Amino acid sequence: MAVSALTASHASRVLSLVNGKTKPSGQIAAHVSSSWERCLTQYGIEPTRSRETVVLEAHQLRERQQSFGDLLGVARAEMESLYDQIAGSGYAVILTDAEGAILNTITDPTLKREFRHAGLWHGALWDERHEGTNGMGTCLVERAPVTVHREEHFMGYNIGLCCSAAPIFNAHGEVMAVLDTSSASCGVTRLIHRHTMALVNMSARLISRCQFLREFPEANILRFHGRPEFVGLLHEALLAIDAEGTILAANDSALEQLGHSHRSALVGRPVESVFQFSTGTMQHRALTEPGTIWSIRDTENGRRYFAKVSAPHQPSRTVAPITAPITTPVAPVTRIEPVGRHVGTDSRMLHNFHCAQQLFARRVSILLQGATGTGKEAFAKALHKASLRADKPFVAVNCGAIPESLIESELFGYTRGAFTDANREGRPGKILQSSGGTLFLDEIGDMPLPLQTRLLRVLEEQEIVPLGGDSPIPVDLHVISASHHDVRQMCASGDFRSDLYYRLNGTTLYLPLLRDREDKTELIQSLLTEECRDQEPVSIRPDALRVLLEYSWPGNIRQLRNVLRTAAALCDERVIRPSNLPQELLDETADAAPAALTAPDDGAAARAPLDSAERAALLRELERMRWNITHTADALGISRNTLYRKLRKHDIPLPD
Repeated sequence: MAVSALTASHASRVLSLVNGKTKPSGQIAAHVSSSWERCLTQYGIEPTRSRETVVLEAHQLRERQQSFGDLLGVARAEMESLYDQIAGSGYAVILTDAEGAILNTITDPTLKREFRHAGLWHGALWDERHEGTNGMGTCLVERAPVTVHREEHFMGYNIGLCCSAAPIFNAHGEVMAVLDTSSASCGVTRLIHRHTMALVNMSARLISRCQFLREFPEANILRFHGRPEFVGLLHEALLAIDAEGTILAANDSALEQLGHSHRSALVGRPVESVFQFSTGTMQHRALTEPGTIWSIRDTENGRRYFAKVSAPHQPSRTVAPITAPITTPVAPVTRIEPVGRHVGTDSRMLHNFHCAQQLFARRVSILLQGATGTGKEAFAKALHKASLRADKPFVAVNCGAIPESLIESELFGYTRGAFTDANREGRPGKILQSSGGTLFLDEIGDMPLPLQTRLLRVLEEQEIVPLGGDSPIPVDLHVISASHHDVRQMCASGDFRSDLYYRLNGTTLYLPLLRDREDKTELIQSLLTEECRDQEPVSIRPDALRVLLEYSWPGNIRQLRNVLRTAAALCDERVIRPSNLPQELLDETADAAPAALTAPDDGAAARAPLDSAERAALLRELERMRWNITHTADALGISRNTLYRKLRKHDIPLPD
């Protein structure tokens, strides 16, 4: 086959550099030139070779996907979040295994044919031996984030691609997957690449961090860093420690913080030989102060770190009796509320929270989008309490609940005699009250347009002038805003200032509906604990729990809280039964029950009744939708990730 002039020119450049006839220019990264040399001398492939994409058989791909277990769902959720941030820019988000096989992709449907033509589809092998220098394959070799831009690819047929890839590690430091974004658009510049690379790397680190925690559910997890503001963020050091105080695993940040280059320097050692505290002290803090950051020192040179420790995570499948809240001691280094109390354990919520922590610490404005009742204010408050601003005020303003005639004075305050009926001493506004802390502007889409102009000026100048005042007052303002409206659409229709939108929207995070969350059982427990904090504990019968789990919750968490509050007040013997729940919940869940019980499988007798009902309902719906996962998830009102989790739970294999 004839070689194009462009491919021939590219091949000549590659061969000349590898053979030493030309010196690498400053524009050719070391990982690129090293990869080119491997391709020629180690793999014996030529840059002029025609495309020969190698693709796994369907059963081989399925086996590799299944070997990832639940982590594939976690990675998929992270991929969806990453794609939301770069959607419309011509990228595909790709996940490969440790051998370069593509396990999952997300892209614009209109671009699927283009990416398939480039060899980027499920089951394709993109290690260096098969595809030469490329983001995914070179990342696997380098074990580090890499960018491969257009002509940096080895194969001539790949020079139209732009790739940014980052490795995903397991708890033992082994590369288990690669997260990649690839584009075939000629408009992707190196500057855009750098921005995308940062997002990819953050997402990969989040997945690696999640994998570390998932590998050791029965271990104490010690999180530490030399700077307290980094505890709980992506760069924190992690140690998994067993009940005897032996270190089971350490992440790369732990090695870096403690000055070691190999995990063998830490793994297998008693934690008491690394830090100046006893195993008993650590376990006591894990149980009584899981959210408190405390000061520790290492045994080698007495260097100071800041740490918090969590007890082994034992997932509960049933609602256990609720215990009284544990009090925490006075005067910790920094008090940080446990994340789970406000955010939960849903993978999307945790991803949102960890991203928000990274951005909040760097004073990036955050816009929360979600339906009414999804917990936007609770999320913002948790973010505030997990930050270095935790000791300063958290001030919430609902822009939709204040009359338009009062919202200006409410936000900006006023001086003495500013208007009729004003407080004779004047009054500081919410903005000034929040100075140094966090201002939460709920339902920002309902803010009047004239006031949006004033708010924009305050955000840019970091100073306010109260109504009736002449002199500006400096403020240390950090804003989290939220709305159930599509604010971007409001900008397009002229109902919201686009310049204010871009000032408030450093990033947008979308909170899931309650019915789509993976942690409803834990959330019910947490809310019930809060409602009964000063009373005798309340438990929930399994049949009542089934109703709560199956209901669609149009009012989301706010509706759930009200239902639990009422049920706890009405129940006898401190046990919530179905009879204590609103009739609308019973009616909706009763409609689905008969159909769910019509098709039990051969092993149903060995299962609990609720498991059998759910398994039968899943099978019935899958058959009705011809085993189309997307359509089945939509019909059941759950996410694809939740559906996959339920299929694994009930051992329902997907047909070939």
